[in-house]
Order: sequence, then C-alpha cells, then structure tokens
Amino acid sequence: MTTFRELGVHAQICDALDRAGITTPFAIQEMTLSVALLGTDLIGQARTGTGKTLAFGIPVLQRSVAPSDPAYADMPQGKPQALIVAPTRELALQVSSDLALASKDLGLRVLTVYGGVGYDTQLEALESGVDIVVGTPGRLIDLANRRALDLSHVHALVLDEADEMLDLGFLPDVITLLSKTPETRQTMLFSATMPAAIVALARTHMRHPMNIRAESSYDTTMVPATAQFIYLAHDLDKPEIIGRVLQAEDAEKIIVFTRTKRQAQRVADDLAERGFSSSPLHGDMAQVAREKALAKFREDKIRVLVATDVAARGIDVRGVSHVINYTCPEDDKTYVHRIGRTGRAGASGIAITFVDWADLHRWKMINKALDLPFPEPQETYSTSPHLFHDQGIPEGTKGRIVDPAPQPPKADRPPRERAGGRSGGSGRSDSGRSDSGRSDSSRSDSGSSEKSGDAPRRRNRSRSRTRTRGGSAVETPKS
Repeated sequence: MTTFRELGVHAQICDALDRAGITTPFAIQEMTLSVALLGTDLIGQARTGTGKTLAFGIPVLQRSVAPSDPAYADMPQGKPQALIVAPTRELALQVSSDLALASKDLGLRVLTVYGGVGYDTQLEALESGVDIVVGTPGRLIDLANRRALDLSHVHALVLDEADEMLDLGFLPDVITLLSKTPETRQTMLFSATMPAAIVALARTHMRHPMNIRAESSYDTTMVPATAQFIYLAHDLDKPEIIGRVLQAEDAEKIIVFTRTKRQAQRVADDLAERGFSSSPLHGDMAQVAREKALAKFREDKIRVLVATDVAARGIDVRGVSHVINYTCPEDDKTYVHRIGRTGRAGASGIAITFVDWADLHRWKMINKALDLPFPEPQETYSTSPHLFHDQGIPEGTKGRIVDPAPQPPKADRPPRERAGGRSGGSGRSDSGRSDSGRSDSSRSDSGSSEKSGDAPRRRNRSRSRTRTRGGSAVETPKS
C-alpha cells in the first residue's frame, strides 16, 4: 500500500498527517501528487468526499517557502505565494483548516478571506505578511482592488469546485483573478463535474494541463458507499418522519437540506421543539452565527444541521450518517453534492430524499440523468412499516423525544358585575361602565327596587322640553 512518503511528500507534512490519523492517500491523491509536485498544470476530477483538498494542498504547501527557511530571503517579503479560490465561505474555511493541519510543522502562514465579516482583521494579516491565501472570489477581488492583496508573485493557483463557481456566477471574477497572477504560475483545477464552460476556461488559462480522473464516470458522479432511499411524502408529515429517523439504530449526525431559508429555519425550530438538538444554516444568518453553528456541529454539540444549498459544498464533517433532502433537489448536480456530505472518506452513509407529488416530474429527470433505479418513489408516511424496516427504526418510536410544552390553563375570570350586583350581563365592561360610557356610580342604588338577577326595567317618563336661544325661550312652531 502506497504511503505519502513514497510519493515524495515532505517529511514534516507526513508527520503532521500521521498525527491526524491520515496515513494512506486516496486514489485522487495518489494519482495527482506525483504530477502536481513537479509544478505541472492539471485538472483533477473525482467524486465529492475523496480527498481532493490534500491532492492540491500538499503540492501547494511543499512548493512554498516558509519564513524560517533561508531561501525566504530571496522571496518578496510577506507576499502571497499561492492562491486557492473556493466558491463558498464554508468551503474556504474547510480548505484552510486542512492546510493548517498539514502545514503545522512547516511554519507557513495561511489566511482565509471571505465576505460577511469586517475587513480589518484580513487587512492586518495581509499587512503583516502571509504565504498562502484561501478565499472566495468577491472578497479576493475587493482586497486586490484596494491594493492590499498582491497576487503578482503567486507561483500556484487552485480553483476548487470550479463547476460550483460557474453555477454561482463567479466565472468572470475567476477570470479577473487569473489576470492578476503571473503567466508562469502552476494552475490546478479540481471539481466533481466538468461542464463545457469549465473546460473552455482550462484551455484558455492553463498550459498543457494533465487531466486526471480517479474513477469511472459513474463513480465520479455517485457515491458508492451511500445507500439511497426515495420517499413520496406529505409536507406536513416530514418532520415526524425525520424525528423517527433520528432515533434509528445507526443514526448519528444528520444534515437536512431545504430549498429556502425560511424553510430551513422552520424545520430547525420544529426539530428543536421535538427535543432534538438542531440548528439552521442559511444565508440570512450572520457569518459569525454560521461559523458557530458549524463548529457546534463538528464538536457534537448539535446533532442536526438544517441547511440550504449554501452548505451543500464545503461541509466535511466526520460522523454524518444521514443526509435528508427535505424537498426534491433542483437538478441532478444538486442531488449529487448534497448526498456527498455523507459517505465521505471511505465511510458509509444514508441519503433520504422526500419528493412531493408536485415534484414527481423533477425527480424522474434526476433519476434518469443519474441512471438510478427509483423512477417511482414509494408513498411513505411516518407510520409506514417499510420506513421502519428501511431505516432500522425500533417499533413504537415516535417523532419526538420530549412531550409538547403544556399550555397554561386560562385563568378563571371573575363574573362581570352589573349595576346592583347583577352578573352575566353583556352590556357592561369590567370597569363598571356601560356601553354608553356612563359610570354605575352615577346611578343611585337606593332608588331602585330591582332585585339581584331581575331584568332591568324601563323608565317611561314624559318630559317637557323648552327650546332656548341665547338664554331666552323660543316658541316652537306647531306643525
């Protein structure tokens, strides 16, 4: 079995990987490292969750010069030597984390830049000097336009998840960043799929790249270690089904993907009310809140992460046993990247997809595009026996682990008092005033012969009225 040392990886990087329990390279890493370490441009294609980060991360680290190295005196002081571009903040943070782990003994300075946070910390880090920059396209261009980020000395540029950057509309930004780097740089492009626009980008901006595909086209698309279940489910029954799946025998951490931000918040609140530790993750949350939610998920402080597609890429968390698509994904690529959050790094996983009746045609297109054997999803409810059998849910399991919070009983209201101690009348308010606004105190109880509970009597009194004008009586004309 090949090891990182046999592939020519620096001993300090190998030691750091050994301490992290990463001893054997994956197929994409084994095929890529020998080429990338020579400085050759390459295109790496493999399914999600197979270790693409280290496939480009190790060459970037090994070909960079640390400040403690004597050769650093000949380098531009404090200028970035490598640039890694990622489509989302979560993916940028994940890549930085992996690079920091592998370079722990090298002394290289890795900086992560992304939007949604202030510029001050990032500007201070750039001013003090960095060696490797990982960031999202928008913030990278902002810093470059401020002349705070100098890319003119970059020897390696990596485009991670290039097809996702195309989908998010970042392709013009990527081309702008490429124009700010030297033509002699090494360019590495990694992705799970290769649309025509990405191939055209590679042909334009890469020098005789070597195309490396780790597996067959089918395996590149799908995750073999992930069991897939497609259920035709009613929207109101989905939280109950998820609550029961959470109590399955092999259920650990679970990611639930929703179509909208409001839906993510609602589902997370519903699961929390059922007694499961859950948190939403969507674009309306502040960046600090998103990072805290991911950190808690990694540290097992929360068990369920309810996310929109902003998190479909970049979440590389160990122990994710299930991915649940709360609604049918938009297309086959979204489906692949969502279920790729489980079954990572050789582990097994379970992917459950709920399909509404209105989305049946959408699912059939996904099923056909991926050549899956689920053209007709099985109608499923939270009480369906096949659900318990498929997911290993113990009999009698309910979709909550805490009882609903009891509603406080309504306080007994005192009877509404009417004049003379009468109760139950609807013509008076609790303040003792009649609908006409007159107070009960203006009436004399002594002049009333009514008994408690009797109906009020009308007083028919004839009145003689005199019209006045300016204080003098005016004669009323007779009709």
